[in-house]
Amino acid sequence: MKIIPLHPWNLSPEEAIAIQIELRKKISLKRTWKKLEKIAALDVAYFKDKAIGGVLIFKYPELVLLEKVFAVLKVDFPYIPGLLTMREAPCLIEALKKIKKEPDLLMFDGQGIAHPRRMGIATHLGIYLNRPSLGCAKSKLVGEYKMPSEKEGASEPLWDKSELVGLVVRTKTRTRPVFVSPGNLIDFETALKIVLSCCRGHRIPEPLRLAHIFVNKIKSQYCKEGI
Repeated sequence: MKIIPLHPWNLSPEEAIAIQIELRKKISLKRTWKKLEKIAALDVAYFKDKAIGGVLIFKYPELVLLEKVFAVLKVDFPYIPGLLTMREAPCLIEALKKIKKEPDLLMFDGQGIAHPRRMGIATHLGIYLNRPSLGCAKSKLVGEYKMPSEKEGASEPLWDKSELVGLVVRTKTRTRPVFVSPGNLIDFETALKIVLSCCRGHRIPEPLRLAHIFVNKIKSQYCKEGI
């Protein structure tokens, strides 16, 4: 996958925030695309001072695994809530450079616009890569909501003051909900529909569940080898 750099990643926290604020002007929550044949699921695991970025490509809607790649990079950016993209994006971009089957949509284990500056990793990299993207997070970063009913498929809006920033979604009956938010070039309804269509009996959508297993398997190998 060819990637044209939009900005550098070796930034100070102050520079990173400034870039988030500037990129916010580019967010589009409109779906202008029709084709959805391949989905990329992206996740990151950490080992010592390194980040392991994994990308799995699936045929949609069957979710047949077509390709999987990973990249490992040293992490230099500090852990700061709201700026996790700065830690995770570089290794994910390196992994994306290796894929041969380019995805129509990117699915992240993280936030889209459900972020204090509306710039979670799904939004930031959706803009950076100019691809439709969505975030499906296991926990809330910002906003208030009413708990959805216990039934699978139930959802409630996630509000940050008066702004809709995501959906709280029950992907499995009587299981803790996930937090779905548009990244870029996608609307709320489509993001919700795609997440639910990717569930296969687990709380986490299958592409992200398998991406999580993949990067943690790589991490285990590193641990065994003592790298």
